[in-house]
Amino acid sequence: MQTGMHSDRERCVRAVQSKDARFDGWFYTAVLTTRIYCRPSCPVVPPKAENMTFYPSAAACQQAGFRACKRCRPDTSPGSPEWNHRADLVARAMRLIGDGVVDREGVPGLATRLGYSTRQVERQLLAELGAGPLALARAQRAQTARLLVETTPLPMAEIAFAAGFSSIRTFNDTVREVFALSPSELRTRVPKKDAPNTPGALSLRLPFRAPLNPDNLFGHLAATAVPGVEEWRDGAYRRTLRLPYGHGIVALTPRPDHIACRLTLSDLRDLPVAISRCRRLLDLDADPVAVDDQLRTDPFLAPLVDKAPGRRVPRTVDEAEFAVRAVLGQQVSTAAARTHAARLVLTHGTPVDDPGGGLTHLFPSPEVLSVLDPESLAMPRTRRTTFTTLVSQLAEGSLHLGVESDWAETRSRLLALPGFGPWTADVIAMRALGDPDAFLPTDLGIRRAAKDLGLPSTPAALTARAAAWQPWRAYAVQYLWATDSHPINFLPV
Repeated sequence: MQTGMHSDRERCVRAVQSKDARFDGWFYTAVLTTRIYCRPSCPVVPPKAENMTFYPSAAACQQAGFRACKRCRPDTSPGSPEWNHRADLVARAMRLIGDGVVDREGVPGLATRLGYSTRQVERQLLAELGAGPLALARAQRAQTARLLVETTPLPMAEIAFAAGFSSIRTFNDTVREVFALSPSELRTRVPKKDAPNTPGALSLRLPFRAPLNPDNLFGHLAATAVPGVEEWRDGAYRRTLRLPYGHGIVALTPRPDHIACRLTLSDLRDLPVAISRCRRLLDLDADPVAVDDQLRTDPFLAPLVDKAPGRRVPRTVDEAEFAVRAVLGQQVSTAAARTHAARLVLTHGTPVDDPGGGLTHLFPSPEVLSVLDPESLAMPRTRRTTFTTLVSQLAEGSLHLGVESDWAETRSRLLALPGFGPWTADVIAMRALGDPDAFLPTDLGIRRAAKDLGLPSTPAALTARAAAWQPWRAYAVQYLWATDSHPINFLPV
């Protein structure tokens, strides 16, 4: 079992007394005298050290009878970076809970996806986070409810349903217990002008830990955007989303202290999942200070980090989609890969409406792609075999790519597929599965950057040198790629 930062009392007290925002989401401060819990950077005068106690999750604070602070709103802090860089049971469970699995499939469904018994999952979450899966999901429902109350004019009954509550009474009781305000009181605290007028549209602020360099993050997404599914428009990256209850369109715009997020959903029950996937796409729960400090220990990487700190790994909102696109991109240019994907989208994607925008389709699902005529694919026969094998296994469920995937095991299964070499398996591990230590020593851009910097440029020698960059080699890839003049490295104009 991992030991969280909340168990290091002295370090937590220092973080609270210095109002250090870097630790928001790492732990929560519960004040014994007021029965309120806060994020470490709460702007109020810090309580006396003897009146502080620390918890690893908002759910644990709520279970212990503490209410959320109305000043610092701890439920809106970035998520713990622990769940992004760990591959154990607790981290995989937390990624699934964030993706709404408990609300849709219950705790048994969560356990089945993880390959453990319900009892084992509950015991490990309780031991490390101070709360079981139901309490963690309840905390997420409360956060979703607050978001809908404050940002939409929806009736409370519709909000209760959309947030995942089984009854209006449970919704009212939970909101009052967590925020010490009724839903109506929460709404009256927000200026009227902040509520959007477009039905089904939400304007949100996605927080992150500073620094965040948007150049390669948005540059990569825009340069590789598949027409119809993604676009760069009016300073925002926009794309369609396939969600559990329907579909959505999101516009993500980089701001100095947050990411502006504009979501249009066909079903509001998909809100928490959509937010979770957008955060994952932009790697917003990363700890850039820890990453950059480790990479700076290499004198060849240090100047790259100092020049533009806070690079993130551009990820995906759909793991299966990314795997398909990775195969389409094998041994061809970025432009050619976009062309191949655009043909599939136009012929096999699900049409959507995007008034005022250029998005037209959802990316076709593996189930749809698995029944298309292989001869219709304009690609070499060997890559056609790779493509059809991948989509067939994804469609039938013999290969699963998701937030809960075991990184090492899934990489091995990918390498067993025809036409899958280390580059394809590792780029899927890095950008789809979220492995922060995935590395691409055979990538031509990486080898060219390594040679120019004076690093070893052969795959074996570079891998040996990169051992010192662990567990953040995926971030080292971003810094190495950024030495090139390719459009993926620049924020679109």
